[in-house]
Amino acid sequence: MLNKNTPARHLFRQVFSSFLSGDSRAAAASSTGLQPGQLTFQDTASRHQTQSSGLSAKDATKNQLIVPICEPAQDTNSGALQDQGQFLARQDRWGELSAHIAEADKARHNTPHGLPVAELLAHGARSDVVNAVEHALSLGHAGDRRKMIEGVMGLEAMCVEHRDDPYLRTLVALAHIDVAWIWRGYSDVLSITVANGQRCAAHFDRAAALLHPLDGIALDSPFIAAAKTALLAGQRSAGTTQVADDFAALIDLDPDNHRHMRSLGTHMLPRWFGSYTALELEARRTAVRTQAIWGDGGYTWVYFDAIALDPEACARVDIDFFMDGLRDIVSRQPDQEMINLLASYCAVALRYGEDTPENATPQRAEIVDAAEWLIRDHLREIHPLIWAHAAQRFDNNLRVTSARRFADHGRRDALRFIAGLFRHEIEAGQRVEFSAKGLRVSPD
Repeated sequence: MLNKNTPARHLFRQVFSSFLSGDSRAAAASSTGLQPGQLTFQDTASRHQTQSSGLSAKDATKNQLIVPICEPAQDTNSGALQDQGQFLARQDRWGELSAHIAEADKARHNTPHGLPVAELLAHGARSDVVNAVEHALSLGHAGDRRKMIEGVMGLEAMCVEHRDDPYLRTLVALAHIDVAWIWRGYSDVLSITVANGQRCAAHFDRAAALLHPLDGIALDSPFIAAAKTALLAGQRSAGTTQVADDFAALIDLDPDNHRHMRSLGTHMLPRWFGSYTALELEARRTAVRTQAIWGDGGYTWVYFDAIALDPEACARVDIDFFMDGLRDIVSRQPDQEMINLLASYCAVALRYGEDTPENATPQRAEIVDAAEWLIRDHLREIHPLIWAHAAQRFDNNLRVTSARRFADHGRRDALRFIAGLFRHEIEAGQRVEFSAKGLRVSPD
């Protein structure tokens, strides 16, 4: 993810002229990428549009949209934490790793994006094992059972040596859950799908056995409590009440972290463990429990991903409650990571949802429209990776082969939407500039 404090942030100047409407907007959408410096749209399509609108090439570069871009390559926060976990695991410094995870977990340390430091350390520590399994599967080595479990068995041996350490035990369980998801993801592309399903279930079962003796609530550990909720994906027989109670306990342990509330909403959808009635009930309960921290934002967070995934959930949401919560989130956490998350959600995630603009519900339309005041009143810089994830509706299981190319898609989405939002100002010959001091619209 992105670190807003990096000194290497670049200021990009993107030039959008009055030909941003119609065919030229499509030309912008098909751009192969935005590079540092000035974009002038002097390709064939844009030149044709410039000529048809009566603008000279000089006029076409007159109006400007200037937005600072927070480059993903300069994000050293999350990556450094994962690297630290990976390094300690490779050096077999498991006790030191456990101490770091425990310290971050007890202190509720999160990155600016809300990612728990404890989870990032653990993710890095198991990444070699998990990546090896995925690589072997991608090469078609599913039949080589020994090769597939070699790394996992190494973690199991470590777990035996540290049998009394709940954090390392949880780390091994999370590795099993990761591998289970890999088997599930490859079930459609590998030939022995029945065996793949059995292997997926076996890894979930082993993770459940490892986590069973641990009580995240008693240990005051969001890290362990979150791992136990991750097991639910392999336990489809769990009831609505059990799932809701497990997430409620996790949220009470770490109410500052909105990711737990978002996950609760997803699990309350009918396609998982709940119903639309249960989703509404848990959203209201969460709003009450987190009122001191988020205001009405707890309601919004529970519906956040559920709305993006399920049109019926969007049609049923209490839109006034949701919008009040959205404003409360902004007032309580107005940093640029949060503003980019909320703006990209409204501008991109919901626009790419299952409803088309023609049949969108009034609730969806009102949430989409919120992107305008979020951007005009609060946005100061673009975080491309957040916008790229929004286009995928924040799919946590998305495979990203190139963070740079992935971020390029997010950058284009963000700039295209912002350019459209300020199209009338740009057409009027005004210069639109975002900066830490706020938005400024002035004659060029």
